[in-house]
Amino acid sequence: MDDAPPSRATQPGYFPSVFQDSRNLRSRWDSGAEQHLRHVEKDVLIPKIMREKARERCSEQVQDFTNCCKESGILMVVKCRKENSALKECLTAYYTDPAFYEECKMEYLKEREEFRKTGIPTKRRLQKLPTSM
Repeated sequence: MDDAPPSRATQPGYFPSVFQDSRNLRSRWDSGAEQHLRHVEKDVLIPKIMREKARERCSEQVQDFTNCCKESGILMVVKCRKENSALKECLTAYYTDPAFYEECKMEYLKEREEFRKTGIPTKRRLQKLPTSM
């Protein structure tokens, strides 16, 4: 029984097909699967962009609510209902707009593609680099 040839799994340099397939993962990303979104992208990353952009577009309502809260202190729950309702209405209008979702999705896909090309996240790419040292 000791004369049996060793199995492929015990041979050096052998990788199961799972690992061999993953070596080509980068080229598969670059091909037709570019528009595919993972769960975390759909449910976390794109909604994050939506929240940021909606806050920018509802800046007047955000500012009104912020000022009301600063002026009211502890009583802000009662005194700032009107401002809070206006803010919620504005944000909800953006959150439920399919065109706005598509706009944010395209922005995310553009950032993702740029990251895959350069390996540099958007935040770092946008920071100014020192010109002299």
